[in-house]
Amino acid sequence: MDLSVLRTAGHEEAAAFFADADPEALVAAVSATGDDELLALIGRDEIRPAAIEGILGRLHEYAVPDRLALLHGTVRIDLERRGRLLERHGLRFAGGEIELLPHLSGQEPVDVVLRTSILRFVRLVSGERNAGLEYLSGKLDIEGDAVLALAVGGMFRVPGTTGVAVDPTALDPVEVATVLKDAPRDHLKRVMASGFRPIVLGEVFRRLPDFVDPVRAADVELAVGFRMLGNPTGEVERYLVRVSGGVATVTTGDQGERRDATVTCESHDFVRLATGHMNPVAGVIKGQLKVKGDKAKALQLTSVIDIPHSRD
Repeated sequence: MDLSVLRTAGHEEAAAFFADADPEALVAAVSATGDDELLALIGRDEIRPAAIEGILGRLHEYAVPDRLALLHGTVRIDLERRGRLLERHGLRFAGGEIELLPHLSGQEPVDVVLRTSILRFVRLVSGERNAGLEYLSGKLDIEGDAVLALAVGGMFRVPGTTGVAVDPTALDPVEVATVLKDAPRDHLKRVMASGFRPIVLGEVFRRLPDFVDPVRAADVELAVGFRMLGNPTGEVERYLVRVSGGVATVTTGDQGERRDATVTCESHDFVRLATGHMNPVAGVIKGQLKVKGDKAKALQLTSVIDIPHSRD
């Protein structure tokens, strides 16, 4: 499929193009087109509304049916350029169906509002971007039900298959470390106060044992608890990390197990620590990490973990 026909297309030609395009061929063509060229093709005022309406009108064709069937709620999508609103669209999900809600004023009650750029929206719909990572980085702003928003971002399929293109809840630690490199601390704090919080914490702790160096940890015996603050419900999430025989295990909750030390911190600071964006010693000195018990054991835990770092 040749997207270059959009270069000189008007509104009606663009509408016809997106109405007739084979969805798999369209996704493949979008994926093969660089950002600058793609924005030049679909970002023009003459065809942008037709392009977005055409994509949204056929959204069900890009979706994994089983995932689409689980979505219930109303989503508003605000597409912006340099902070200026360009397009506003609404979608209502129910029973595996998608209803388009045109001509929104922005005052209608919705479950969640997504704000992003035209380019990122198209990359998300084509399954090229991870909505979870975009949210962490601040490139996708979510107001309201973050779980619904990310479920929408995780419904798109790989062209030609029934498989999911990107699962926003599958967070690779290196990719998380990379997107957080330039993310403002206040933004991460907002993310960790949203419904995405348990997903982020769950993934970080689930994958933590994979990053333990078996050589450095061979003779280490320790148990360090973590108390996560900042949950809007007031709940304190608890995790226990044990290292024994070069292997780490993680358990949740507080069953009264023996521990050498307990670290209490805000969840957004823990995520920064776990992705190499906070020095543990500096965190203790600044009071961002409060350690009760054997501080040497707490620091020893960080010394046997190869903390994932961002890609250059």
